[in-house]
Amino acid sequence: MPENPVHQRLQADPDTVERDLIKLVLTIVELLRQLMERTAIHRVDQGDLSEEQEERIGMTLMVLQERMEELCERYDLTPNDLNLDLGPLGSLLPRDL
Repeated sequence: MPENPVHQRLQADPDTVERDLIKLVLTIVELLRQLMERTAIHRVDQGDLSEEQEERIGMTLMVLQERMEELCERYDLTPNDLNLDLGPLGSLLPRDL
């Protein structure tokens, strides 16, 4: 009897499960990083932040970006690997990564 197609899709390759999990986690972190960056830019444009706050947010975003690059390199991922295709909705992240 042939296997149910659903069961075939749900079988994870034990050799890639760690990388796939890291890819999912990094995708979520990258989405949040981009949202934080856009929020910070908006707040700077509105003049809502002191110079010290702007400096601190800028440094935090730079460190987060560096860590993301390190983790992508460690797991042999590119920024485009983190961009999920949402079908008719388009991609999760902007294409110009």
